Amino acid sequence: MKTSEIRFIVTLDEDKIPARLEWEASDSGVEGRKPAKATMVSIWDPKDNTTLRIDLWTKDMLVDDMKRFFYENFATMADTYLRSTNDAELAAEIRQFADSFGKKIAKSAGK
Repeated sequence: MKTSEIRFIVTLDEDKIPARLEWEASDSGVEGRKPAKATMVSIWDPKDNTTLRIDLWTKDMLVDDMKRFFYENFATMADTYLRSTNDAELAAEIRQFADSFGKKIAKSAGK
């Protein structure tokens, strides 16, 4: 059996707000730490039958970048949902929501 490790390194400012995020993974194919501006990690806890979350973003993450980050997460959640459940109907609904969300943020950026 093989193990793989994913690490997040969070540098906090004096107010304990993330100033820098970095990540590294033993199987990423890239050596060393890689910078990031935001991360959302969901972990299923089978004992309590609930989802645990870690949501972090740096204080210099731009609002427009955060909007796109959410849009891309919604879109890829549709793909993940389909692969994990084979439920094409609900995956399509997630994709429709993502598309609608993306159009609204694109429209608001044009103001």
